[in-house]
Amino acid sequence: MKDKYVLVTAARNEQAYIERTIQAVIAQTIRPRRWVIVSDGSTDRTDAIVERYAAEHDFIELLRLEPRRTRDFACQVHGQHAGAERLGDVEHDFIGMLDADISFEPDYYERVLQEFERRPTLGLAGGVLYDLYEGQWIPQRVNPSLNVSGPVQMFRRQCFKDIGGYIPLKYGGQDAVAEVMVRMHGWDVACFDDITVRHHRPTGTEGKSIYRARFFQGHMEYQIGYHPLFLAAKCLARVLEKPCLAGSVLRLWGYCRAWLRREPHVVSPEFIRYLRHEQSQRLWPGARRRACHVAGGPPLRSDPTAQPGSSS
Repeated sequence: MKDKYVLVTAARNEQAYIERTIQAVIAQTIRPRRWVIVSDGSTDRTDAIVERYAAEHDFIELLRLEPRRTRDFACQVHGQHAGAERLGDVEHDFIGMLDADISFEPDYYERVLQEFERRPTLGLAGGVLYDLYEGQWIPQRVNPSLNVSGPVQMFRRQCFKDIGGYIPLKYGGQDAVAEVMVRMHGWDVACFDDITVRHHRPTGTEGKSIYRARFFQGHMEYQIGYHPLFLAAKCLARVLEKPCLAGSVLRLWGYCRAWLRREPHVVSPEFIRYLRHEQSQRLWPGARRRACHVAGGPPLRSDPTAQPGSSS
């Protein structure tokens, strides 16, 4: 069962990063049965790099798509869906979505799969993502029982089928929506802080600056139904994250601007009710327990290359 996993990567003009990702997957102690890399209209050397490795490793497949007139986060989802459809004839129990700018240790997937085997109700899992920002590795802040960063989300196959895959969203957030839908369908979510992943550019910055990325994160969070008080608390809690203060202000402005324009939500009313119920519980009844956990819990490791159980 441990080797029955497949991967999908949607890539466009990733020549600067994708070779590192391919080498990381090739080095895995347990390789995927198939890895479909979807080139979504790439115009650089992305296709040539993938083809070279595909010629040497039969589990790697390049799937080319025609260029699209518009570019947004929904294009990535269309590419992921095309890759998943290509895997229909491959026997597998788990499917992982992997961005083209990721690297990790050789035992990464072996360790994630061990967690799936240990927990039959686990539907979505992955390691902690570290973004490279101004030469420093910065860990993404996640709730380990609620969030798995989109670039490395791995699903139990039945869970992925239950939620219907990702929803194409113009401003992104398909990974956040998937997390909520996983829980709505009765599956567990888990992020393991002793399993680390290196993301070689800040999340959401493809084709834009980190400032625009933070603005559009707020825009996206409005569209998927975030509770306004929860969004405000989130921005306040992350005010020291880089870019300090500006990131939180832009995120809040993105949310407020979408609200002022009365933009439609892109998810169902049932989804929004479920999400806001979860967020309300996190804001109020569990506040004391979370404070104790933060005060007494172990610190995050700042070096994603450190060995499990070590600290820096």
